[in-house]
Amino acid sequence: MTVEDRAWGTQDDVGALSDADLLAAIRQADRGALHELFTRHEPWLSTRLARRCSDPTIVDTAIQETFLAVWRKPNGWRGEGEIAAWLWGIAVRSMLNQLRPRANVVDQLRGLRSAPMHSAEEEVLARIEHSDVGLAFSRLSPDLQAVVQATILDGLSTREAASLLGIPSGTVKSRMSRARTELREALL
Repeated sequence: MTVEDRAWGTQDDVGALSDADLLAAIRQADRGALHELFTRHEPWLSTRLARRCSDPTIVDTAIQETFLAVWRKPNGWRGEGEIAAWLWGIAVRSMLNQLRPRANVVDQLRGLRSAPMHSAEEEVLARIEHSDVGLAFSRLSPDLQAVVQATILDGLSTREAASLLGIPSGTVKSRMSRARTELREALL
């Protein structure tokens, strides 16, 4: 039975299936389910990876490899935690694998490159890290730092951050409010 059969053939019903339902269908080689999972998660994965790597080719390849890995091994998700967090882990490892220098390539690149290139985000974050804001951020609890990272630095919506962190949307909002208050007090 395909996603279309299960959802009575309408696109609106397909979108109503949970990520776990889609993975179950992918285990049965349902390409429609993979397409729906891709459509649902590719936008935020691409945005978040692009904030960590300025090369769009690497980001695109990481996304492709992520969903290829899901197709090949849908049992990689063992039913624990959020599927979005599992996808994020695959995507980051895929991107890092591409960025990991290989010995023969490194020698070739040394002659071509004059200075290492940094993304705009990396430069801004480096400046902030040693400022008053960076110091105040480092004093936040890990839970508050994770919410600030996901919503402010990664630009995820409250719903996306909640999905990624495996917490309710209301918890994201309350932690963000608490983080703002603590940062404001630390910067006064």
